[in-house]
Amino acid sequence: MTFEETTAAKIPIELLLQADPSVENITSYIENGLVFAAMERDLVVGVIVAGFLSDKKMEIYNVSVLEEFQKRGVGSKLMEFVLIRLKSKGVARIEVGTGAFGYPLTYYQRIGFRVDAILKDHFVNNYPETIYENGIQHKDMLRLYLNLE
Repeated sequence: MTFEETTAAKIPIELLLQADPSVENITSYIENGLVFAAMERDLVVGVIVAGFLSDKKMEIYNVSVLEEFQKRGVGSKLMEFVLIRLKSKGVARIEVGTGAFGYPLTYYQRIGFRVDAILKDHFVNNYPETIYENGIQHKDMLRLYLNLE
């Protein structure tokens, strides 16, 4: 498996939709974001999209791994690659928004992200379809951060 910085055109929309169910949201960040991929030969098996909030601060907008490659460390290895790459570009802080429970929250916390803020009813107010995980509706978003310095 290899990891690379790539272009938005190389990433299948179906993969991005696993982490963000809104094509409109994806379109708003994918073209101006930095795109990183985990590759198995010519197949994109994982993706991380991040965008600049300022010169030294970025936000991760999307982290997705194909279902058949999940729970094998692909996402964690790709994230490690991305964090090293972003730090080399002078980025000092990474932020991300995620649900208030579930696997993604555990994933980010395992990497070292810390809770910074809670956005009440974010998923209720910003997505036309109700989002459920394990039978529980996502309502609030947790804003997390990781300092790279």
